[in-house]
Amino acid sequence: MTGSTLPPLYPFRESPSQTAGPYVHIGLTPNVCGITGVYAADLGATMVSATTKGQRITLEGRIIDGSGAPLKDALVEIWQADADGVYHARATEAFCGWARSAADPDTGVFRFETVKPGRVPFPDGRLQAPHINVWIVARGINLGLNTRIYFADEAEANEADPVLGRIEHRDRVATLIASGDGQTYCHDIHLQGPQETVFFDI
Repeated sequence: MTGSTLPPLYPFRESPSQTAGPYVHIGLTPNVCGITGVYAADLGATMVSATTKGQRITLEGRIIDGSGAPLKDALVEIWQADADGVYHARATEAFCGWARSAADPDTGVFRFETVKPGRVPFPDGRLQAPHINVWIVARGINLGLNTRIYFADEAEANEADPVLGRIEHRDRVATLIASGDGQTYCHDIHLQGPQETVFFDI
């Protein structure tokens, strides 16, 4: 339009994405990095106490990249229900429901001491199998990845789980199942490749 005083339009470009970078551990797990005096213990370091009800378990695993190597700078957070299948609105002395673990800088192993979660209702009322929700950040990951960990010794519950039932390629269900002996469960999460873990867009 002639005589317009409107400024010219400039197309906006998307800002470049960034990975979690080398500072995520400094901010989230300073004690792991040798930075003491910020917190007596890193937030999320402990989930359970002497009064926590339920079957005590250790969950451990690694985050594996596309070349098959463990990420030694990964940071893993978990959320889960308690042994009765209840998500707590806030942390209690008995059970936190949330925890954070930095991968071991030598082995890449993350580890959580917790309790086996109970079954939580799906929105339609069906019971989900016992599971733990997982969030992962590390080098090369622009946005945190979300997945779940189920338990191999809950085969009947897994078979009826409404989330696992939605996975189209049935051979990929195994990428969400941790093996264990009732006390220690092991599960590697693969970011790429033929064993790539199922991730959820949430």
